[in-house]
Amino acid sequence: MARLTSRPPLPDPVSISASTARRFALSATGLVEPVATVTAALHHLGFVQIDPLNVCGRMPEHILRHRVTDYAEGDLHAHLYGLRDNTPLDQPALTAAQRTAFEHFHPGRYVLAAFPLADWPYFRAEMARRARTTGSWMSQLTASEKRLATRVLDEITDRGPLGSEHIADPARASNGWNNSRLVKVVMDKLLGHGRLLISRRFKGRRIYDLPARIIPPRILDLPPPSPTALARWTAHLKLRQHRLVSLNRPELAALTDEVQPLTFDSGAPVYCLKSDLPLLENPPPPPPEPRLIAPLDPLIIDRALVRRLWNFDYTWEVYTPAAKRQRGYYALPLLAGESLIGDVDLKADRKTNRLRVISRRVARGHKSTPAVKSLATFLALK
Repeated sequence: MARLTSRPPLPDPVSISASTARRFALSATGLVEPVATVTAALHHLGFVQIDPLNVCGRMPEHILRHRVTDYAEGDLHAHLYGLRDNTPLDQPALTAAQRTAFEHFHPGRYVLAAFPLADWPYFRAEMARRARTTGSWMSQLTASEKRLATRVLDEITDRGPLGSEHIADPARASNGWNNSRLVKVVMDKLLGHGRLLISRRFKGRRIYDLPARIIPPRILDLPPPSPTALARWTAHLKLRQHRLVSLNRPELAALTDEVQPLTFDSGAPVYCLKSDLPLLENPPPPPPEPRLIAPLDPLIIDRALVRRLWNFDYTWEVYTPAAKRQRGYYALPLLAGESLIGDVDLKADRKTNRLRVISRRVARGHKSTPAVKSLATFLALK
């Protein structure tokens, strides 16, 4: 009879001060000591979220500019594809053999993100699930969509990477959000099913190609992991991204041998990776100067924890009706030292080459101007 194995019990919680918890979170998520390359940042965080909105710089730029030494706008795009966003379409993107990362939907969050190439097998189960699920967004293809999908795949096979605008078809359909061209809906679904992948972006628009031209065969053909291995990877990915975070029971069960509970107040424990424990002993002090961070930065995605640690209640209000917004359309949180001190709503005015402050809410005794000037310099704006 095979011997049953079980994971070790969860360690007893370690009690720390709230200040130590804040400094640990800042250091562990990479906001204190930048790494040398995009590759290093991507492997440390597990993924970098991608959002196409470019109001005052895109989401991944805000995430990476404080974490990678000498990071320049568009460096993640170049890392993924070997091209800049405005490089002409006749310039080829990286080949499968040259790539080290790919862009796809996070298996549990339904947001696009950049992932290390080795993670590809962990996406296959969710791709297969979408392809057989009924519904609107990313679901199985309807009969008319199947016919158009065959044509799309044939054209990309023959012509090379294409965007939806490069395939002529007058039909329209709903993509779950709004009325759109049917070919765009079909290509979105083929991406969700893993039958197309994003080869590059051109001025924010997706350009698709066949998976075999983007993922090397040694990785593309790997079998999907077991459900247990997938659950472990998913829980580990959450911890890598946020470093100090709340976990539910299934996540804890999948990863008891790698996590350490921490307490800093009378609330529920939070968790970190055991490999990060040396940072608790003497977390380095964060830079004192004010910095604008991403609206969906790994540091602040857990709203309940952010309220506990920083007494800071922040919501990204892009999808909030204008009348109900408290901060502004694209307000960026403002960090100074180990404190979150407010937020600033900004808009890049490309016609006048200026970064405009729409509104700001900053704690008394603090200034936002140095952080705004720093971002303007990064974006090559006044």
